Amino acid sequence: GDRAGEAATLTNIGRVYDGLGDRQRALAYYGQALPMMREVGDRAGEAATLTNIGRVYDGLGDRQRALAYYGQALPIRREVGDRAGEAATLNNIGAVYDGLGDRQQALAYYGQALPIRREVGDRVGEAATRYNIAMIHRAEGNLDLAIGELELVVDLDRQVGRPDLASDLAVLEQVRQERAMTRNSN
Repeated sequence: GDRAGEAATLTNIGRVYDGLGDRQRALAYYGQALPMMREVGDRAGEAATLTNIGRVYDGLGDRQRALAYYGQALPIRREVGDRAGEAATLNNIGAVYDGLGDRQQALAYYGQALPIRREVGDRVGEAATRYNIAMIHRAEGNLDLAIGELELVVDLDRQVGRPDLASDLAVLEQVRQERAMTRNSN
Protein backbone atom coordinates (compact mmCIF):
# COMPACT_ATOMS: atom_id res chain seq x y z
CA GLY A 1 0.00 0.00 0.00
CA ASP A 2 3.01 2.36 -0.23
CA ARG A 3 1.77 4.44 -3.15
CA ALA A 4 4.54 7.03 -2.77
CA GLY A 5 7.20 4.32 -2.84
CA GLU A 6 5.51 2.65 -5.79
CA ALA A 7 5.46 5.95 -7.70
CA ALA A 8 9.14 6.55 -6.94
CA THR A 9 10.01 3.02 -8.07
CA LEU A 10 8.04 3.42 -11.31
CA THR A 11 9.89 6.67 -11.97
CA ASN A 12 13.23 4.96 -11.34
CA ILE A 13 12.33 2.13 -13.71
CA GLY A 14 11.39 4.78 -16.29
CA ARG A 15 14.80 6.40 -15.84
CA VAL A 16 16.52 3.08 -16.43
CA TYR A 17 14.59 2.46 -19.63
CA ASP A 18 15.32 6.02 -20.74
CA GLY A 19 19.02 5.41 -20.07
CA LEU A 20 18.84 2.24 -22.14
CA GLY A 21 17.29 4.22 -24.99
CA ASP A 22 13.87 2.57 -24.73
CA ARG A 23 11.95 5.83 -24.64
CA GLN A 24 8.51 4.35 -25.20
CA ARG A 25 8.87 2.03 -22.24
CA ALA A 26 10.26 4.93 -20.18
CA LEU A 27 7.16 6.97 -21.05
CA ALA A 28 4.94 4.08 -20.02
CA TYR A 29 6.53 3.91 -16.56
CA TYR A 30 6.54 7.69 -16.12
CA GLY A 31 2.91 7.68 -17.19
CA GLN A 32 2.08 5.21 -14.42
CA ALA A 33 4.09 7.14 -11.84
CA LEU A 34 2.69 10.60 -12.55
CA PRO A 35 -0.91 10.07 -11.37
CA MET A 36 0.38 8.32 -8.25
CA MET A 37 2.68 11.26 -7.47
CA ARG A 38 -0.34 13.53 -7.77
CA GLU A 39 -2.50 11.19 -5.68
CA VAL A 40 -0.05 11.17 -2.77
CA GLY A 41 0.70 14.89 -3.08
CA ASP A 42 4.39 14.46 -3.92
CA ARG A 43 4.82 17.78 -5.75
CA ALA A 44 8.60 17.50 -6.00
CA GLY A 45 8.30 13.98 -7.44
CA GLU A 46 5.58 15.18 -9.78
CA ALA A 47 7.84 17.96 -11.08
CA ALA A 48 10.76 15.55 -11.52
CA THR A 49 8.55 13.09 -13.42
CA LEU A 50 7.14 15.84 -15.63
CA THR A 51 10.70 16.93 -16.39
CA ASN A 52 11.70 13.35 -17.21
CA ILE A 53 8.73 13.05 -19.57
CA GLY A 54 9.69 16.34 -21.21
CA ARG A 55 13.25 15.12 -21.67
CA VAL A 56 12.02 11.92 -23.33
CA TYR A 57 9.79 13.84 -25.73
CA ASP A 58 12.68 16.18 -26.54
CA GLY A 59 14.82 13.13 -27.29
CA LEU A 60 12.06 11.83 -29.56
CA GLY A 61 12.07 15.13 -31.43
CA ASP A 62 8.60 16.14 -30.19
CA ARG A 63 9.72 19.54 -28.95
CA GLN A 64 6.26 21.02 -28.52
CA ARG A 65 5.24 18.20 -26.23
CA ALA A 66 8.57 18.55 -24.38
CA LEU A 67 7.83 22.24 -23.83
CA ALA A 68 4.37 21.39 -22.53
CA TYR A 69 5.75 19.01 -19.89
CA TYR A 70 8.59 21.35 -18.91
CA GLY A 71 6.01 24.11 -18.69
CA GLN A 72 4.02 22.04 -16.19
CA ALA A 73 7.12 21.17 -14.17
CA LEU A 74 8.52 24.70 -13.86
CA PRO A 75 5.85 26.28 -11.62
CA ILE A 76 5.86 23.19 -9.38
CA ARG A 77 9.64 23.40 -9.02
CA ARG A 78 9.18 27.02 -7.96
CA GLU A 79 6.30 26.17 -5.63
CA VAL A 80 8.32 23.56 -3.75
CA GLY A 81 11.46 25.71 -3.68
CA ASP A 82 13.55 23.33 -5.78
CA ARG A 83 15.99 25.94 -7.11
CA ALA A 84 18.37 23.40 -8.64
CA GLY A 85 15.48 21.66 -10.39
CA GLU A 86 14.11 25.01 -11.51
CA ALA A 87 17.46 25.88 -13.10
CA ALA A 88 17.69 22.49 -14.81
CA THR A 89 14.17 22.86 -16.18
CA LEU A 90 14.89 26.38 -17.42
CA ASN A 91 18.04 25.06 -19.11
CA ASN A 92 16.04 22.24 -20.72
CA ILE A 93 13.45 24.72 -22.02
CA GLY A 94 16.29 26.81 -23.44
CA ALA A 95 17.68 23.76 -25.20
CA VAL A 96 14.30 23.01 -26.77
CA TYR A 97 14.00 26.57 -28.08
CA ASP A 98 17.55 26.32 -29.41
CA GLY A 99 16.57 23.12 -31.19
CA LEU A 100 13.56 24.92 -32.65
CA GLY A 101 15.90 27.61 -33.98
CA ASP A 102 14.61 30.31 -31.64
CA ARG A 103 17.97 31.42 -30.28
CA GLN A 104 16.67 34.54 -28.56
CA GLN A 105 14.10 32.57 -26.59
CA ALA A 106 16.80 29.99 -25.78
CA LEU A 107 19.11 32.73 -24.50
CA ALA A 108 16.29 34.14 -22.37
CA TYR A 109 15.79 30.77 -20.62
CA TYR A 110 19.52 30.13 -20.27
CA GLY A 111 19.78 33.63 -18.82
CA GLN A 112 17.21 32.71 -16.17
CA ALA A 113 18.91 29.39 -15.38
CA LEU A 114 22.44 30.75 -15.03
CA PRO A 115 22.07 32.91 -11.89
CA ILE A 116 20.12 30.14 -10.15
CA ARG A 117 22.83 27.61 -10.96
CA ARG A 118 25.37 30.02 -9.49
CA GLU A 119 23.16 30.67 -6.45
CA VAL A 120 22.85 26.97 -5.61
CA GLY A 121 26.53 26.29 -6.31
CA ASP A 122 25.86 23.95 -9.25
CA ARG A 123 29.15 24.43 -11.07
CA VAL A 124 28.61 21.47 -13.39
CA GLY A 125 25.20 22.85 -14.35
CA GLU A 126 26.65 26.34 -14.69
CA ALA A 127 29.27 25.01 -17.09
CA ALA A 128 26.57 23.27 -19.15
CA THR A 129 24.42 26.40 -19.34
CA ARG A 130 27.39 28.60 -20.20
CA TYR A 131 28.38 26.13 -22.93
CA ASN A 132 24.86 26.34 -24.38
CA ILE A 133 25.04 30.14 -24.33
CA ALA A 134 28.46 30.04 -26.00
CA MET A 135 27.15 27.85 -28.82
CA ILE A 136 24.35 30.32 -29.53
CA HIS A 137 26.81 33.21 -29.60
CA ARG A 138 29.00 31.19 -31.95
CA ALA A 139 26.09 30.38 -34.25
CA GLU A 140 25.21 34.06 -34.38
CA GLY A 141 28.79 35.02 -35.22
CA ASN A 142 29.45 36.67 -31.84
CA LEU A 143 32.78 34.89 -31.45
CA ASP A 144 34.16 37.18 -28.73
CA LEU A 145 31.13 36.46 -26.54
CA ALA A 146 31.36 32.74 -27.32
CA ILE A 147 35.04 32.68 -26.37
CA GLY A 148 34.33 34.54 -23.12
CA GLU A 149 31.72 31.96 -22.12
CA LEU A 150 33.90 29.03 -23.20
CA GLU A 151 36.80 30.34 -21.12
CA LEU A 152 34.48 30.32 -18.11
CA VAL A 153 33.32 26.80 -19.02
CA VAL A 154 36.91 25.54 -19.14
CA ASP A 155 37.65 27.23 -15.81
CA LEU A 156 34.60 25.57 -14.24
CA ASP A 157 35.60 22.22 -15.79
CA ARG A 158 38.99 22.51 -14.10
CA GLN A 159 37.48 23.49 -10.74
CA VAL A 160 35.15 20.51 -10.57
CA GLY A 161 37.17 17.96 -12.53
CA ARG A 162 34.62 17.56 -15.31
CA PRO A 163 35.43 14.89 -17.87
CA ASP A 164 34.35 17.39 -20.59
CA LEU A 165 37.51 19.48 -20.05
CA ALA A 166 39.40 18.14 -23.08
CA SER A 167 36.48 18.50 -25.48
CA ASP A 168 35.58 21.95 -24.13
CA LEU A 169 39.21 23.07 -24.54
CA ALA A 170 39.12 21.79 -28.13
CA VAL A 171 35.93 23.76 -28.85
CA LEU A 172 37.43 26.88 -27.26
CA GLU A 173 40.52 26.58 -29.46
CA GLN A 174 38.38 25.98 -32.54
CA VAL A 175 36.31 29.12 -31.87
CA ARG A 176 39.50 31.11 -31.30
CA GLN A 177 40.74 29.90 -34.70
CA GLU A 178 37.41 30.86 -36.30
CA ARG A 179 37.77 34.35 -34.82
CA ALA A 180 41.34 34.64 -36.10
CA MET A 181 40.29 33.58 -39.60
CA THR A 182 37.40 36.09 -39.53
CA ARG A 183 39.74 38.88 -38.49
CA ASN A 184 42.30 37.92 -41.17
CA SER A 185 39.68 37.93 -43.94
CA ASN A 186 38.55 41.46 -43.04
